[in-house]
Amino acid sequence: MKDNTNTHTFTRRDFLKTTGTASAASLVIGPGVLWTRSSQAADGTRTLTIGRSIGTATFDPILTAANRDIWVLDNMNANLVRVTYDGDGIEPDLAESWDISDDGKRYLFKLRDGLKFSDGSSLEPSDVKFSLERVRDDEGSVLSTMFQSIKEVNTPDEQQVEIVLSEPSAPLLSTLAMFSASIVPEAVVKEKGDQFASQPVGAGAFKLEQWDQQSNVTLVKNDHYWQSDKVEVDRVVWEYISNDNTRILNLQSAQINAAISIPFNKIKPLSDDDEIDIHVDKSSREDMLIINHKHKPLDDVRVRKALFHGINREALIEIALHGYGEVSNSFIPDGGMFYNPDNPTYEFNQDKARALLEDAGVEDLELTLMISTGNQIGNQVAVMIQAMLKKIGVKINIAKHESGELWNTLHTGEFDLSMNYWVNDIIDPDQKASFSLYGYNDSRSYFTNYKSSKMKELIEEGRKITDRKEREKVYDQIQRLAVEDVVYINLYYRPFVNASRDDVDRFYQNPTGRFMLEGTSVQS
Repeated sequence: MKDNTNTHTFTRRDFLKTTGTASAASLVIGPGVLWTRSSQAADGTRTLTIGRSIGTATFDPILTAANRDIWVLDNMNANLVRVTYDGDGIEPDLAESWDISDDGKRYLFKLRDGLKFSDGSSLEPSDVKFSLERVRDDEGSVLSTMFQSIKEVNTPDEQQVEIVLSEPSAPLLSTLAMFSASIVPEAVVKEKGDQFASQPVGAGAFKLEQWDQQSNVTLVKNDHYWQSDKVEVDRVVWEYISNDNTRILNLQSAQINAAISIPFNKIKPLSDDDEIDIHVDKSSREDMLIINHKHKPLDDVRVRKALFHGINREALIEIALHGYGEVSNSFIPDGGMFYNPDNPTYEFNQDKARALLEDAGVEDLELTLMISTGNQIGNQVAVMIQAMLKKIGVKINIAKHESGELWNTLHTGEFDLSMNYWVNDIIDPDQKASFSLYGYNDSRSYFTNYKSSKMKELIEEGRKITDRKEREKVYDQIQRLAVEDVVYINLYYRPFVNASRDDVDRFYQNPTGRFMLEGTSVQS
């Protein structure tokens, strides 16, 4: 029978407001009719094939912040601690326990017995020390800013790791659960050098078997994983199928077992298919328009506010998302830690938009908006925004790029506007604040080039305060300042929408975006 124990009925408007345990985390639409096609090979190997719209760029956890990489990395690697199944807490992973000093500056972790990497080599405290110092210090580390509070990492004995902080860090445990803090083997990384990014070794549930950058990533079960007895599939294939319609057709014809990033207009027709389950999972996703503050006149906050006022976000949700969304008013997702429902935002007001442009002395403004190819929702939203901004005198040219090309263009800074989204990898808002607002690091405030000494001070203060109520006050200020300065244009919060064949049990993406494939099974 189909396992429906982890399901809950969501309406279009309340899916983001649902909180609670994992049993209330997912909506499955569709009758529980057993699929008779076998996903088991003659030798008994069970394979889960997942269709997705974008491919993997790297397997080195410190060199990326892109979801296309993180989805795979999360199931190849392990950390000292990890996010819980429901995405609302932290639990032990490679470390079975830990103690925190009274001053909050020393964390002592005890590792589990007999830990090994996927190549069979022993996982030692020295590997933990190497991994954490690497993510903190390596020039290529994308999220190194988040680890700067780590003063030193010590290995007092064969089973313990001590982390000493320069100052108390409220988000530390949450940060250690992030993909970039994955524990990697020191000897292998040093031996392979740059090749480690394509020949990885980790300590997670799966290991890399094959990588074709143009088509797929194939993972196989890691028998050395400390919970390998709980992993139910032998092979996971991430199939790169950029076009939404093709991905869905492949699912319906049983060429793949599951497909992710399902367009909202496909929810109803797919739910009518007896062999398909639709999963609408609670999400920390926010979609936004990235603005390049270095490109004039976008450096003028009045122009950025005008663009914000010129976009009818409710219409975007109703038409492009078929009502499965909520206007965002903060960089923190609705329901997330320290989210302020009363944070101000900008209403749709074309008269205000035109007045702001006039006040800024801007006429006949022409901008280019980058979007990813093959994304139906993204394309529809871009066309709608183009029409909306035309009414305030702004011409928008839409430029479609492959996801890798779009990401590289963001890095180089040669763009005006870009449609992007963010998913929290950890429950603490420090990660997103550090990447998308801090400004004094390599991410350049999510490549907007926004810099504010006040924002920098607030984010640093928010890391030091351990009292939850006092810390929340700081994050109220951060949320307000981000909107006042229009770092980027908040569009909407939306759920994860994925689908699976009915032979798949417990296919689930938790609110931090992690696909919990360790517990997924495929029936024969």
